[in-house]
Amino acid sequence: MEPDVDLNPDTDDLPLRANANHILVRHYVLDLTVHFERKVISGSVVLFLEPCCGVSTKAEDGTGPGDGAGSTEAGASQDGSRSRDVDSIEDGAKGLEKSMTRMDKMFGAREREGDEFQAVSGVGSQTAAETKTIHSSHLWETNSDGDFTLVLDCCDLDVSKVEEVDITSVSAMSSLPSEVRSEKSGVSSANPQAAFFQKLISLPSSRWRQRHQLFLLCSRAPGAQGGSALHFQRDRWSLQVRKKGATSPQEFPRAVRICYETRPTGGSVRWTKDQDNRVCVYTAGSPINNRALFPCQEPPVAMSTWQATVRAPSECVVLMSGEEQAVPIEDRNTRFSVWNYYVTMPMPASTFTLAVGHWCQITAEIPPALERGVRDRTDCGKTAKPGAGSAEWTEAELVSGLGSSSGAVVKGSSLQTCSRDQTTCSDSTFSYASFENEGLSVTDYSGMVDDGVSCSHGDYPCRFTEQLARSQRVIPHRVFGPVSLLQKAQMGVLKLLPRCLAAAHAVLGVHPFPRLDVLIIPAGFSSLGMASPHIIFLSQSVLHAGSPDSGENGLSLCGSRMCHEIAHSWFGLVIGARDWTEEWISEGFATYLEDIIWAQAQQLSLQETAEQSDLKALLRWRRLSDELQNSEEELQILRPNMENTGQVSESGSSTVKHALNPDKTFMQVHYLKGYFLLRFLASQVGEQQFIDFFRLFVKKYHGQLILSQDFLRMLLIIFPDMERKGLTLSAIYADWLDRPGIPKWLYEKSAVWSQARLVEEVKAELTSEQLVMLLELLLEESELSVAAMLALQRTYNLQNHDAEVRHRWCELVVKHAHNQAYGDVEHFLVHDQAMGVYLYGELMVHEDPEQQALARRCLSLVQEDMDQSARTVVEEMVL
Repeated sequence: MEPDVDLNPDTDDLPLRANANHILVRHYVLDLTVHFERKVISGSVVLFLEPCCGVSTKAEDGTGPGDGAGSTEAGASQDGSRSRDVDSIEDGAKGLEKSMTRMDKMFGAREREGDEFQAVSGVGSQTAAETKTIHSSHLWETNSDGDFTLVLDCCDLDVSKVEEVDITSVSAMSSLPSEVRSEKSGVSSANPQAAFFQKLISLPSSRWRQRHQLFLLCSRAPGAQGGSALHFQRDRWSLQVRKKGATSPQEFPRAVRICYETRPTGGSVRWTKDQDNRVCVYTAGSPINNRALFPCQEPPVAMSTWQATVRAPSECVVLMSGEEQAVPIEDRNTRFSVWNYYVTMPMPASTFTLAVGHWCQITAEIPPALERGVRDRTDCGKTAKPGAGSAEWTEAELVSGLGSSSGAVVKGSSLQTCSRDQTTCSDSTFSYASFENEGLSVTDYSGMVDDGVSCSHGDYPCRFTEQLARSQRVIPHRVFGPVSLLQKAQMGVLKLLPRCLAAAHAVLGVHPFPRLDVLIIPAGFSSLGMASPHIIFLSQSVLHAGSPDSGENGLSLCGSRMCHEIAHSWFGLVIGARDWTEEWISEGFATYLEDIIWAQAQQLSLQETAEQSDLKALLRWRRLSDELQNSEEELQILRPNMENTGQVSESGSSTVKHALNPDKTFMQVHYLKGYFLLRFLASQVGEQQFIDFFRLFVKKYHGQLILSQDFLRMLLIIFPDMERKGLTLSAIYADWLDRPGIPKWLYEKSAVWSQARLVEEVKAELTSEQLVMLLELLLEESELSVAAMLALQRTYNLQNHDAEVRHRWCELVVKHAHNQAYGDVEHFLVHDQAMGVYLYGELMVHEDPEQQALARRCLSLVQEDMDQSARTVVEEMVL
């Protein structure tokens, strides 16, 4: 491995070290326990590995570029089968429960003893882990000649043991049907581990449930006999594993167990308190992704499935990326509850998402028992406590419940929501909605394109081919949050979510995921929202602004942000960027679609949609223009790797340009410039035709990773007149993707948008977007009197509008030193941390002692709970 001593974690690129071109993780099984008292997550991850075809027999860390062209399939198996046969799994699963009981005796007891040791040993266990790492490093140096190296992305983890798992000891594997046992891949019978693994991954997608049960059984198997411990070492960014005598990926173990513990300061998760002052932890969308949560392969092309068991205190709720909501099972011995989640669609490890806290499910009516809690800003207490029931359970029963449908009853405890006791697997815990009589779909695009789908991805259970999924306008959904925000979440998120989901279906078609949880995240979250498979994190800054009778105007930011995050299900998740530097593929698309979906949800006419769209375009133009004037040019380029985009080393390793630059974290160029590129392309072919094309593109590329060229080439093929007008691929690269600054078309259009009716219109009742526009125009004035500021505040009641309006108001207050409203600035910096970073800079730059004191006071109030990137940037400004 090349040394990483020259990497600066604050300014340089992010290394992706995993050698995914040599050996690929096909499936992860995580077994984790959350320890709030120590702020660590302990446990193990079992990696199921498949050697890649055509690699050399020796480990090499070459740096030569690979073939960067084309899209990458998700979950492609060696035989590439697309069997849709629905075979019974009974014959293959008869022995699962018996086998699980035997595995529990062989391995489970040892695992529980280890958990107890970690729970009581505290710092001592961490020291032991560090000692083992040093010891393994010594073995590493003396036993490494010619052995193949598995390289995983990893940091801030204390690894105590790495061992080969003996999957041949799982008797249920021998019960696989004969057609699966027949080998087509050329795996030698002399390697029984490889032969068993090949059987497992060769199961067709119609047998995904059996495959996941077998993965779980195998993950519980003991270490391989004859010295299962593997040599490993950990450097700053990676974990490297070797087996003595295994000189090629083909000879390397197919299943590897890594026992480890996270660190309290690890960058992948945030340990904090929610708005009710109760402890919680969640994956923070960090630039380093999940490598400080579990050792993994981070390159986006390393797509895999996973299943996870998470043990957390019984009063907590565990939310995670998973295709069915988990049924908590209480362990009486530990007062912990066990939650199980899984996914069947192969996805990058960076999309794995976890949140554990004392949140309540938000329902249509706040129960009387909680009304005082809402008013008094108290916590849920016992009413919102999950895992209140008790039940005996075994690992075998846990396996039998894996993947049970949401209508099934699985033995275990009940989850109490804020409305009533109900079992989480019941349909009643999900919100459904029917809009057949509401006339929601003013313009329903869903019938404009032929619904025939021919999947190009690997074999997995795909919703795009399911007839029921095509007609499911609103997928099952739930909303969670702290008690103190229940009322606001009711009025905003819960009210708008089904409308936004139905509108997204009308615009883009089949929902890629079968369900959705929305969580109101703690105030220290540094973004307005984050989308992951099956779960969305929302900032409290987007919640309903104003009083309950303030109407739809107070919902604009909440609705548009939810539409943005929902759009990521299609662009960002089920279709992702093959090269992470091309963020515009995710963020530009979601920003563009946000307006279309939100207009659909609002039931706007075509004229109203166009006017709202032009007003938002002008606001984004002003934001982009300001950002480009105040940022480094190299951070303004949408395709910074240019012709080398998508290229990796021979092993599959690469770096993500500028990923660790804190300035880039808060830039919006990929959102805004990407959005304007899509508006430009829509203007060339027609907006309705452009949406039609989006649906075609989704049908062709769902389940795959793409580069910019995949989208643009298909567009030019479908609309050949574009090239005849001189709009070629190279011209789009040159004008929009490969250089900084603003294209000519955008300058010209901004002049048109500034003359729009909604910009010219001035009246007492302005929309949120119009208020933002008004405040931005006032920010250009060199002076405003105290009387004018007071009249503005009194007329528009600015402190009671959404966070976008309040942000501009605070900027105006700071610019004109309107100290009578400094309380509004302090409230914003404390409660809207997702948007307040640069407001600190404005407080400091005027060198006004009162404003600088205000900045320092606000920082002292929130710095312990701030996102680390935001805290670093703000401390540089203020301290």
